Amino acid sequence: MRKNIVAGNWKMNNDLPQTEALIDGLKSQTQTSNAEVMIAPTFTNLWHAFEELRQSKIEVIAQNMHFAENGAYTGEVSASMLKSVGIQTVILGHSERRAYFNETDQLLAKKVDAALANDMRVIFCFGEELADRKSGNEESVVENQIKNALFHLEGSAFKNIVLAYEPVWAIGTGETASPEQAQDMHAFIRKTLDSKYGSEVADNMTILYGGSVKPNNANEIFSKPDVDGGLIGGASLKAEDFFAIVNAF
Repeated sequence: MRKNIVAGNWKMNNDLPQTEALIDGLKSQTQTSNAEVMIAPTFTNLWHAFEELRQSKIEVIAQNMHFAENGAYTGEVSASMLKSVGIQTVILGHSERRAYFNETDQLLAKKVDAALANDMRVIFCFGEELADRKSGNEESVVENQIKNALFHLEGSAFKNIVLAYEPVWAIGTGETASPEQAQDMHAFIRKTLDSKYGSEVADNMTILYGGSVKPNNANEIFSKPDVDGGLIGGASLKAEDFFAIVNAF
């Protein structure tokens, strides 16, 4: 059964007082949808956010993790460390991690394996850049990113995976992705899963859209049959805007 999810990725924003203020704002909002709601603060604020929202329906998740359980990896955080402060879900493969930190499909496969081995849920991100879209290679790029990082898994593993399609070319570039383009790619992603794992895995897979979802376009995007929610960036930093998106379902 596919779930509707709206996840806010706060990226490298908000110190502790700002995190507290935003959480207070989130608590003041009324949810009218049945979507799962998640927020991903910075590492330094995960425990505080988890404690503040322990009695809430809002799940606190992590933005990244390392594939190793421990060791000489200065500045990194492991799955077990995340779990020790209450975190059960992690975002992996975000376009910024790929672009700025050179994360490859092969590295991400190791991270996915580590998260699943620790019984964590993964929000796995992927998507094409502007040059790929303009050259008509968007489907092959997305297909390869999914296959390279995930297709070594057994079908049963996908019950703990959520996919998040990010058209990188439509984020902060002045280019705009239409709801129809989002639907077309989500349908292709589902078809790709079906080709390897069959219709049960494909039909039950939650696929989020991460291409500049805002209060004024969320309704139309979420109305598409293969779009099951959103991975929200900038709009998740304002409680009212974030919950306007949540309530678009």
